[in-house]
Amino acid sequence: MIKVLIVEDDPMVAEINKNYLGFVKGFSCEGIVQDTKEAESFLEKNQVDLILLDLFMPEKNGIELLMEIRKEDKSIDVIVISAASDIQSVKSALRLGSVDYLIKPFEFDRFNDALKKYKNEHEIIIRHDKFDQEELDEQLLHQNKFTIDSSTQLPKGLTKETLCSVVEGIFTEVKTKEKFSTETLAALVGISRVSMRKYLKFLADIEMVSVELDYKKTGRPTYTYNIKKENKNRIKPYLNSEVTF
Repeated sequence: MIKVLIVEDDPMVAEINKNYLGFVKGFSCEGIVQDTKEAESFLEKNQVDLILLDLFMPEKNGIELLMEIRKEDKSIDVIVISAASDIQSVKSALRLGSVDYLIKPFEFDRFNDALKKYKNEHEIIIRHDKFDQEELDEQLLHQNKFTIDSSTQLPKGLTKETLCSVVEGIFTEVKTKEKFSTETLAALVGISRVSMRKYLKFLADIEMVSVELDYKKTGRPTYTYNIKKENKNRIKPYLNSEVTF
């Protein structure tokens, strides 16, 4: 079981991350702390394998905590979960060894992918005392590389025909309102919400749409989307070249 510490100053977001974590097999939440001082105190008394780390916190920020962890040479991995999307924050986190970087708000699928990838690499490492070059290349360093030819292939389960309908639906929807939801777009296009979430995740991954977490007064928070008009042409390589929107 991979032991996880959640470092997040927003109690609602921390609870969402904890709930998400509970859906991924092989992980256990060992604790939730609201600032880096609490995190340092927790780590002095408890052993964890992975930290889900927010960057924006009172007093010392997440990058500073990550620096301390590296300075002390602790065998702890970090996945950053933050609203910070500026290049400096991303570069700093990656240079300090963050194994993944999730920008808030994010879908569960992206969280799930990050945890599963980490679990896979964690299990590969603990099974080996040493690697030869071929094993290292195949199992860790190059396992997630994409070739140029495959870079414009749709993820498994997505089709060009449905994607075209989804994109047309998005441009139809934004004519009447600035934001749209999975439910409204699924009804407009005529596919299930589960399928629509897969297409919207793909469009968010290529940054054609942006995602926001809408915290309602009652009930669970929901995701809303908006098209990034400056990035609308990013979809064209995945569809027929004559398609225009």
